[in-house]
Order: sequence, then structure tokens, then C-alpha cells
Amino acid sequence: MTLSQRNLFFKAGIIISSLSIFICIISSITAISVYEEMESNITHFADSFFNMLTGSLANTNLLAVHISILGMSLYSLLSILFINYFFEKTQSKEILFVSFFVVSFSLEALRFVIPISLMYNIPSMYLLFASRIIIFSRYFGIFSLFAASVYAVGYQSRTQHTFIFIIIITTWIIALGIPVDTQTWDSSFNMIKGYSSMFKMIDIGVFLISTGSFFIAAWQRSNREFLFIGTGTVLVFIGRDILLNADNWLGMPIGLPCLAIGTWLICTYLHKIYLWY
Repeated sequence: MTLSQRNLFFKAGIIISSLSIFICIISSITAISVYEEMESNITHFADSFFNMLTGSLANTNLLAVHISILGMSLYSLLSILFINYFFEKTQSKEILFVSFFVVSFSLEALRFVIPISLMYNIPSMYLLFASRIIIFSRYFGIFSLFAASVYAVGYQSRTQHTFIFIIIITTWIIALGIPVDTQTWDSSFNMIKGYSSMFKMIDIGVFLISTGSFFIAAWQRSNREFLFIGTGTVLVFIGRDILLNADNWLGMPIGLPCLAIGTWLICTYLHKIYLWY
């Protein structure tokens, strides 16, 4: 893939992230007014390790969820702008897949379809469609980061299009195959999905393989920069898990810095590795 072709993906990511900000602004105008009523009707609380740890310290607050989603959209836009600026003329096999990961957070804005649906009685078909897009974006994001780690350990194929196609097909199979209950949502604006335990194992497996691959690359290629990239990958996975499920005010001040610092480490040290290539 040429630099000009790859840069088109960056520009598409900037457009998608900008649209996400627009969705957040519209949702802020319309949805916040119903949060107090929604909080009294919550029947399912988001199931995550972070919520379990912080549940005794902070109560569930849907406005906090709203701000976290807005934070992820801003993170997505600023990160893809950062990547486009620093890698516009720098070749790197990994950075394309890192850009897919950061842009995947922009589609979290579709979670606002839940409060909006309660206001305007949106048909469940649209809720299902939005939920499947969110599922697709989440797994496309982590599989893309996995792909970046594969290239880091020495995968030599130049056919990135084929790799991207494989990720898209795999992710669509997952997104279309997961049962979704459009009548039930949890305290983080996620609709209830089936096979949750199995997909948590997939998340953990991708996390371990991806981070492990970057650390192996540091040893295999005798390049300590990959140690920092591996550390950044650990941080982005931690931040991602917190922000996708947090339902209180502690989620954003902990999750977003992890995500931002991790992304900065990944991009900065990839740039150092490939700057003179």
C-alpha cells in the first residue's frame, strides 16, 4: 500500500471522528433531559471489573456515561489528527492498523441511540442496527491492534488490503452472530448481548497476544522502542475496557488518560522506529 493510499484512510478516519462529535453534540441537546428518569429504571448494571472495584466509591450516573462517550469521540478525532500529522510522510506497516483502532472509538457515539429511542420511540430495528455497528467497531479495533503486533514481530506481507479484508469478514461474522436484546440495556448504554463470557475471553486473548507480540518484537528485532509500544498497548487496552463499560464518574478520569498516554507511546515510538526508513 502506497503512502497516498494509506493517507486516504487517515482522512476518512478524520471525517468519521468529526461526524461522531456532531452526533455527541446533537445527543447532548436532546438526551440529557431523560437521564434522571432512566436512572430510576435501570434493571441491568454494566458488568465489568472496574465497576465492581469502584461501585462502592461512586454511584451509577448516566451523565458520567454521556461524558465518557464524548471523551472517546474527542480522543478518536485528536488521535487520528495526530497520526495523520506525524505519519503523513512516514512509512509504517503498523500505524494503519493503529489508526483503525483509534477511529473505532468514534462509533461509540451510537450508544446515544438508547436514550434517544426512549424519547422518540425509535423502532427496535434501528437499535439492533446501531448495536451491531458498535460490536463491529469494537472488534475491528482490537483485531486491528492485533494485526499491528503481527507486523511488529516481522510479518513481511505487503498486501495490507488482504489483511484488512480478513479482519472485516471476521468481525462482521462476530457482529452478525451475537444475539442482541434490543429491549434491554445496561447502565453504560450497552444493549444486552449473548455469549458475553466467551467474548470476554476473546478480548483477553487478543490483549495477551497483542501485547506479548510487541514485547517479543523488542527482543527479536533488538529494538527497545517496542518495549514502550508494548507498554502503550497495555495502557490502551486497560483504558478501553474501563471506558466501554464504566457507569460512574471515576471511569473517564482513569480510563481516558490510560487510553491517551498509551496511544501517545505507541505512535511516538513507532515514529522513532520508522522515521528514517
